[in-house]
Amino acid sequence: MRPKVAVLFKMKSKPLEELKKYADVEFILEPSVEELRERIGEFDGVIISPLNPFPREVIEMAGRLKVISCHSAGYDHVDVKAATERGIYVTKVSGVLSEAVAEFAVGLTIALLRKIAYTDKLVRSGKWESHAMIWSSFQDVETVYGKKVGILGMGAIGEAIARRMKALGTEILYWSRSRKEAVEQEVGAVYKPLEDVLRESDIVILALPATPETYHIINGERIKLLEGKYLVNIGRGTLVDEKAVVKAIEEGRLKGYATDVFEKEPVREHELFKYERETVLTPHHAGLSREAMEDMGFQAVRNLLSVLRGEVPKDLVNREVVKIRPPEKVKML
Repeated sequence: MRPKVAVLFKMKSKPLEELKKYADVEFILEPSVEELRERIGEFDGVIISPLNPFPREVIEMAGRLKVISCHSAGYDHVDVKAATERGIYVTKVSGVLSEAVAEFAVGLTIALLRKIAYTDKLVRSGKWESHAMIWSSFQDVETVYGKKVGILGMGAIGEAIARRMKALGTEILYWSRSRKEAVEQEVGAVYKPLEDVLRESDIVILALPATPETYHIINGERIKLLEGKYLVNIGRGTLVDEKAVVKAIEEGRLKGYATDVFEKEPVREHELFKYERETVLTPHHAGLSREAMEDMGFQAVRNLLSVLRGEVPKDLVNREVVKIRPPEKVKML
């Protein structure tokens, strides 16, 4: 019997064609948790996006589920502990998003310093003469060139950001769990303690994963070190205490904040919406490019099929699951 797989978002067609060679596929697009609880018991595998929460209450209804394949590098939207307890394999993708996200991070930074999103809105509202106001406030419009850029997190994405920022004529400071000698040699990046990076940088870019250790790594105390500086977040929303950011912008202590991620998503209303000139806000789509999405789709499909073939994929998140439910017990292909 062919495996039955649910896909919870609009997936690129080429990876989907590959999946359909081996499994019966059904789309349940952007389901609510309640809808997913009702339907998940029908499936052997599922492919999910970062916008598809997969909590314990869903996992407990997944009687035949063998694999949750994340169409993302992050997996904080999945209750991995609950999945492991039930012998469900959880996989992620790796590597394919680094260049796309790094490019987006640079774009956010430039847009923030040069007020691109703000002035675009002025032009669209018929306020062409507003350029005089912008020009009169030129001290609020700055170049990235010549700045000190601090990067928190020097994984594949952080390294890709560093290379691009070096090409823009910046000095790179960074903090990471470990020293990265290769990037230090390549772009002259300087490793410093976390607080020193915040204190000495003109622009700080967050490229960290969501972990208990990184939760609110930018908090009320640390944001004091960012006075007169810019903050950019392309990691996870939980890296930042958003209330502290709003207060810092409101009081004029933080020059600007650009983010692709929020503490709670999706976002319909937010205090940050009031600060059009000081912020650039995007809906968690830094990795969305045709090339990256297709590559990520193929990897998510390969991970899912690998588990259903009784193999252990290299990007298995919960490796302890193999002791609870050995690969041969989930083999269907």
